[in-house]
Amino acid sequence: MQSLKEARPNLRFAGIGGPRMEGLGFTSLFPMRDLAVMGLAEILPRLRSLSRRLDEAVADIGSKRPDLVVTIDSPGFALRLLARIRPLGIRRVHYVGPQVWAWREKRVHKFPGLWESLLCLLPFEEAFFARHGLPARFVGHPVLQSGADDGDAARFRRTHGVAADAPVVVLMPGSRRTEAPRLLPVFGRTMALLAQDFPALVPVIPSSPAVAEVVAKTARGWPVTPIIVTDVDDKHDAYAAAGAALTKSGTSTLELALARVPMAVTYRVNPLSAALARRLIRVPHVAMVNLLAGHELVPELLQQDCRPDRLRAVLRALLTDQAAAGAQRAAFATIMATLAAPAGLPSEAAAAAVLEVLDQA
Repeated sequence: MQSLKEARPNLRFAGIGGPRMEGLGFTSLFPMRDLAVMGLAEILPRLRSLSRRLDEAVADIGSKRPDLVVTIDSPGFALRLLARIRPLGIRRVHYVGPQVWAWREKRVHKFPGLWESLLCLLPFEEAFFARHGLPARFVGHPVLQSGADDGDAARFRRTHGVAADAPVVVLMPGSRRTEAPRLLPVFGRTMALLAQDFPALVPVIPSSPAVAEVVAKTARGWPVTPIIVTDVDDKHDAYAAAGAALTKSGTSTLELALARVPMAVTYRVNPLSAALARRLIRVPHVAMVNLLAGHELVPELLQQDCRPDRLRAVLRALLTDQAAAGAQRAAFATIMATLAAPAGLPSEAAAAAVLEVLDQA
């Protein structure tokens, strides 16, 4: 939005978004967190609510008749929205290629006609969609503009009263209300075990303000009290101070890689969701950094391996084995270079692609 406004100051925006979008003169139709659900077993109880939100979004677009609709990620919602508004004749851009290359590739045959332009974040996606007759444009990954690599370790330790030699471990259980309570109890028990190896251990949990209360409540009573940070700059400072991280799979792995934080990836979902995922997933790794590296660069401990004793062991190794931690850091630099836009910043490349479609309207 910022790059679009810089290119065309007269543009106006409406739709569904978060606080940073609202800070650019945008009023969200409803809270974006209403769409933050994942996993079949987690979605089923909220189907009626999600369907109602979809109806609201379609009706809003129909009444406003914008010159262009840009849908962002969230394929379960966005692709249904794109199909529903197709009869309106409004031009459409979908930003973030659906990850059908990872699972349920047959879904790609439903995509023709859903959009005029598809913008991808990963360099291999252009060729994948081209094989299916769907033109796509790689515009670079916005994580490169996140500032995750600009943190100040000394400032973090000073702000939170953390000793210079105290080991800091970042814990990222997920940004959704359904994710954090599932992983945090395991993380708490892991920190209790790890503190036996590192008595001065300082766990840090970055959290969005919307989920911070849930995180604080779930982490209450941990034998090692975590620092919960909700400010973006404070989170990046925590990255700079961290010796290791334990994170769910997802974009958080790219943030940590950009900040050069050695990590292990873990995840646990409802057993039904996990069983279905095992049958559908067609890629060898779940962590994006591992997919981009082409091998298991960072350990993946999923489902039954998401256990305190296993997690303690990998974190202890990252904190004590400088060769292993250094190998991850060196590989991260190479991986992140592949995510750069062909020209300019990712936001500028995406904005240019959006304006091309807008000018065709």
